[in-house]
Formats: sequence, structure tokens, C-alpha cells
Amino acid sequence: MSQAGHVEYLNPSGMRRNPAFTNVVVVSGPAKTIYIGALDAADSTGTIVGKGDIGAQTEQIFKNLQAALSGAGAGLEHVVLWRIYMVEGQSPLPAIRVFQRVWGSRPNPPANTVVYVSTLEPSDFLIALEAIAVLPQ
Repeated sequence: MSQAGHVEYLNPSGMRRNPAFTNVVVVSGPAKTIYIGALDAADSTGTIVGKGDIGAQTEQIFKNLQAALSGAGAGLEHVVLWRIYMVEGQSPLPAIRVFQRVWGSRPNPPANTVVYVSTLEPSDFLIALEAIAVLPQ
């Protein structure tokens, strides 16, 4: 007998609640887990989009993320965790604005980790994003 999968988003008492992310995501039952390696701001031809503009790069990263998720049969609403790598000295505000616009009114934003790094490869990249998505079966 197959058990339906379930994803639960938790913000336990005693932890700071932030509308930009969920503190804990619990997956139970059968599910497809999708791991997406660090996405950068290159378009489908390999051209770097938004050199020097973290907001434009974030826009391209979300296009790439949506394509990756779609290819796996998932959508943004299935992302449970993302890791954001940002070059030191960059303001996160333009990237946050893109996230807020793209995420829209969807409930349950993913848990997140933001890591500042000295550089990305190639050095024109200012931000990169890894994601884990869970698609209940």
C-alpha cells in the first residue's frame, strides 16, 4: 500500500520567525527529492547575464531555477531549501527584491542559508543558488 507524501513547514516557538524563510521543513512518506547544483547567471547559450548587477543576475538565476524544476516535474512551491552564495561586498537587497517578486504570495518560503564568498567562478558572477525541492508522490 502506498502512503502519500507530505511536506510540513515549521516555525517552532522559541525560534525567530521571518517571512523570507521557513526554519524547518519536514518531509515524510514517499516523495521525489530534487537536488539542484549551484545555478549562476548564465543563459542557455552560456552568456553571463547582468555583469556587475546582482539584481539582473538573480533574475537569470530564477529563470534557470524554474527551468531546472520544470525539467524535474516540479515548481518553485516545491523548493524546501536553498543555499545562496554571494560575493563579499554585494548588497543582498536587489536579490531579495527579486526573490520577493518571483516568490509572490506563495505560502511556505524555503529554509535558506546565505554564505558570503570571496569570489565565484568565473569572477563576473556575483551570486549563485543551490536548491533542494521535494515533490510528494
